[in-house]
Amino acid sequence: MTDSEVKAATSDSTAGKMIFQPILEDGVFRFDCSANDREAVYPSLSFINNKSRDVPVMSNKTPSYIPSFECRLGQQIVKLEFPAGTSFYGTGEVSGQLERTGKRVFTWNTDAWGYGPETTSLYQSHPWVLAVLPNGEALGILADTTRRCEIDLRTECRIQFISLPSFPVITFGPFSSPTAVLVSLSHAIGTVLMPPKWSLGYHQCRWSYDSQERVLEISRKFREKGIPCDVIWMDIDYMDGFRCFTFDKERFPDPKSLVKDLHNIGFKAIWMLDPGIKHEEGYFVYDSGSKHDVWIQKADGKPFVGDVWPGPCVFPDFTQSKARAWWTNLVKDFISNGVDGIWNDMNEPAIFKTVTKTMPESNIHRGDHELGGCQNHAHYHNVYGMLMARSTYEGMGLADRRKRPFVLTRAGFIGSQRYAATWTGDNLSNWEHLQMSISMMLQLGLSGQPLSGPDIGGFAGNATPKLFGRWLGFGAMFPFCRGHSETGTIDHEPWSFGKECEEVCRLALKRRYRLIPHIYTLFYMAHTRGTPVATPAFFADPKDPNLRTLESCFLLGPLLVYSSIMPDLGSDKLQPLLPKGIWLSFDFDDSQPDLPALYLQGGYVIPFGPPHQHVGESNPSDDLTLIVALDEHGKAKGSLFEDDGDGYGFTEGEYLLTHYVAELESSVVTVKVSKTEGLWKRPNRRLHIQLLIGEGAMIDAWGNDGEDLQIEMPSEIEVSKLISSSKEHHRLRLESIKHIPDVEDGSGHKGGELSRTPIELANGDWSLKIVPWIGGRIISMVHLPSGSQWLHSRVEIYGYEEYSGMEYRSAGCTEEYNVMQRDLEHAGEEESVLLEGDIGGGLVLQRQITIPKDNPKILRIESSILARKVGAGSGGFSRLVCLRVHPTFSLLHPTETFVAFTSVDGTNQEVWPETGEKFYQGNLLPNGEWKLVDKCLGLVLINRFNVGEVYKCLIHWGARTVNLELWSEDRPVSKQSPLQIFHEYEVREI
Repeated sequence: MTDSEVKAATSDSTAGKMIFQPILEDGVFRFDCSANDREAVYPSLSFINNKSRDVPVMSNKTPSYIPSFECRLGQQIVKLEFPAGTSFYGTGEVSGQLERTGKRVFTWNTDAWGYGPETTSLYQSHPWVLAVLPNGEALGILADTTRRCEIDLRTECRIQFISLPSFPVITFGPFSSPTAVLVSLSHAIGTVLMPPKWSLGYHQCRWSYDSQERVLEISRKFREKGIPCDVIWMDIDYMDGFRCFTFDKERFPDPKSLVKDLHNIGFKAIWMLDPGIKHEEGYFVYDSGSKHDVWIQKADGKPFVGDVWPGPCVFPDFTQSKARAWWTNLVKDFISNGVDGIWNDMNEPAIFKTVTKTMPESNIHRGDHELGGCQNHAHYHNVYGMLMARSTYEGMGLADRRKRPFVLTRAGFIGSQRYAATWTGDNLSNWEHLQMSISMMLQLGLSGQPLSGPDIGGFAGNATPKLFGRWLGFGAMFPFCRGHSETGTIDHEPWSFGKECEEVCRLALKRRYRLIPHIYTLFYMAHTRGTPVATPAFFADPKDPNLRTLESCFLLGPLLVYSSIMPDLGSDKLQPLLPKGIWLSFDFDDSQPDLPALYLQGGYVIPFGPPHQHVGESNPSDDLTLIVALDEHGKAKGSLFEDDGDGYGFTEGEYLLTHYVAELESSVVTVKVSKTEGLWKRPNRRLHIQLLIGEGAMIDAWGNDGEDLQIEMPSEIEVSKLISSSKEHHRLRLESIKHIPDVEDGSGHKGGELSRTPIELANGDWSLKIVPWIGGRIISMVHLPSGSQWLHSRVEIYGYEEYSGMEYRSAGCTEEYNVMQRDLEHAGEEESVLLEGDIGGGLVLQRQITIPKDNPKILRIESSILARKVGAGSGGFSRLVCLRVHPTFSLLHPTETFVAFTSVDGTNQEVWPETGEKFYQGNLLPNGEWKLVDKCLGLVLINRFNVGEVYKCLIHWGARTVNLELWSEDRPVSKQSPLQIFHEYEVREI
């Protein structure tokens, strides 16, 4: 019996007010259902120091809000009521709106590819709510449990947590501001790691850059085009058969040489490591882990085996110190290949071929006593990713103590920021996800994780030029800035969408690199003091209710970034709602409708530097610029943190923290250093002051950093002239720029069409989803008895397609098809749909998809190219056409899947992924049938066809996909001589 089963329901009270004691510091309280419950709770995995939660402190304060509880049906229900006008934020990594009233989420780390605004569980768990009261004060509430927890905010001004008993609730505040709450929270859960400075540059990623030659090609192109970038990423295809800690000998034969070449042009390299270790004797990681007995176990004590990318896998039990030490040493050795950073993916942990998408909750973790001891997976599930990230972080630190580890983790828990950055998972390439990316980044910051950002441009699907340009335009201001896209999509590098979009991306990233001194300073403050990095606009005035739901802007310290999230409205047309006080606009002579507007709050100074191509180009002696915005009293202040950009010398005083002030007296503004911290000497460099005076106008002055610099203010008439000149310059610039083309979708169809509802065809063994409006494609093909999904694609690309020519994606692929006939009968009857698409030249491509009632195990597709309006002048014959059937099947186990068939000449063929692409025709043509065999699933997808209609077959292996294509002959058609291919699919067990 696990400890959790012993403690499952210890509460000796059924309802009432929770008891409390002060902990940690003034204003922080711990609440429990009873004294017995206080003793029965598990160790905290969110607190950096367990004693901080469990040991009371002396305090004269009493809590302003006391939660009530109820224990019912084996659940502990905790409620807190707040006054009308209270707003809720936080709840960690969540989709949807910024202000959370009306929402309910569940903390249960989930592989949530393609999530939407209503998805209730994503990749991370933060059982935390930030409540902003009507008077601008704020309170934080943490339900300190690792278990699945419901956070219910559907009732206005009420928070409800529901989870298994017993768990304490910790409140922070009320304090004077939301920032004060987050600082107090950081004293409990720890601050964000201090990132290496290079990690604040732009990151370029794709699933996958499939060879080291391609990696270098992409990296060099950034330098050739003058687009700033610091990091290139390697997804799982660099591995040998998806085996962690290995390299593919053909595509990545010399990783050290690759990294050396990358370093020579200023790039860092980050490589993926998943938790799933291939269950394969002779594989050194599996053998070593088995020797050290580090695998998660089933209830019977045997290692759990679950399918992920390599096929059957075992999983390290990171709740054990010996497993963490084992992983740490593997990481240490892995770093010797020149690895600069590590990407932990799939660590919810995600498991294939299971409805839950993860391992059984009955699995056993033999956890360390200080973590909670031996528990089932339900207890440790939400912290698995954090513990993996911790082990990876410690392994990197062990490999080179002169460098700060950089780890990116998909799964996490509140407190993960101590070890890793994060991103918002497998988002979609559309305007809805562009909008959500701002609030999702902000919610993570409001939950203690400031180092985050989305896959800019969207992971799944094809971005349009305007979507990508707009997304990178403001995404370049996110704390973590990475572009990433899925296999099978079009290229998503900044130059992939035309010259106009490329220029917007170049300007956006130059902005970021100019502002890295400011962003780096914000992270130093976040690391040492617990202050946030990016915050919602209402942080500038928490009392203003009008600011609390703004989702198109955010603050980086006193810098307000304001963008348009509407396709047809650029930032130049915005009428922004600004917080109270002085907010002065500025730019870098780079204004664009697709770049955000920038405003500096009066009373502040921010630093920036030259727009380098990568962080390594920067030098302490570079010219330093300070942008100054005086407040109503004629004063301003700001800070700049500088160190080596890596390592831990800053913890021993090896840094320079400069506090600058500006003050207006008798028409003269004096800018000077008010205070310095650290042992570093000030670099010998020029200082450039840009004093903002309104409408983007500024007064420039030059001097030497460290010396007082005085600026004489011009007369009101001169100020008016400067402002008028600035406005005119801005107008002329906007008139001269080339706008990104207003193309709705890169696939040639309207982007709005993605929201249409597919036709569902379900009967017998099959369930299909069909989108007539984009190529009549099948986007989902599920075999119901086995639960296997053989085909799953975006709405706009891949899936089951058909073309009218030998060229890839020729006519018929993206056209809108009409539904000519639709027979969707009751279960047990025949279900079919007849589609027709105009492919030009008087031709139509017709497709009938049927699940026959006399044999519902079969999925039948009858396709034809028909001549409808071929002119007499052509003799009644069309242009040359070829009916090309192009299904893209998903491979759950690429290394364990192959195609088998018997050729016309009687020879037996087995075709494995290593063959890449191959045609079969003549006597080598499959004799009317070929099979896609998944050895791990124990299933075969059989495709039968008429040999007389098929001229040749093509097998093309991609990244976790395979195309099994049927081609007709290439010839003209007439009304009397159409081209046709009738074929069918069936799934059988091996």
